[in-house]
Amino acid sequence: MQSMKERTLDGFGKRLREIRQSRGLTQIDLGKKAGVSNRVIAYYEEDGAQPPGPMLVDLARALHVSVDQLLGMKRFTETASPKTARLVNRLRRIEELPAAEQRAVLRYLDALLERNRVSGRRSRGGNGRG
Repeated sequence: MQSMKERTLDGFGKRLREIRQSRGLTQIDLGKKAGVSNRVIAYYEEDGAQPPGPMLVDLARALHVSVDQLLGMKRFTETASPKTARLVNRLRRIEELPAAEQRAVLRYLDALLERNRVSGRRSRGGNGRG
C-alpha cells in the first residue's frame, strides 16, 4: 500500500505549467497570487510533485480554474493563445493602477491604434480618409 506522500496524480506538474502559461502568468506571478514563492511553483511543476489540498485551492483560485481541472479530473480547455493570455493579464494589471493612470494608458493605446489604423490604410493605397 502506498503512503499518501507517494500518491500523486500523473501529469499534475505539466498540467499546472500549461494552465499557468495559458493564463499568461510567470511562476513569480502565480506564486504571488497563490501566496507562495516562485520556487514552490517550480517545484510543483516538476513531475511527481503535488501540493497539499489547501494549496490546490489557492492555485485553482489564482488560475481561475476548478480544483478538478487542476487535478485533471475535468478537462481544461483554453481557447486563447499564450500570447493573448499574456496581453489580457497585462490589461488586468492596468486595473490596479489609479484611475488617472488608467485613463492615460487607455489614451495612449487609443492613439497607437488610431495611428496604426491610419498608416495601415495608407499602406493599402487608401487616401487616409474614413
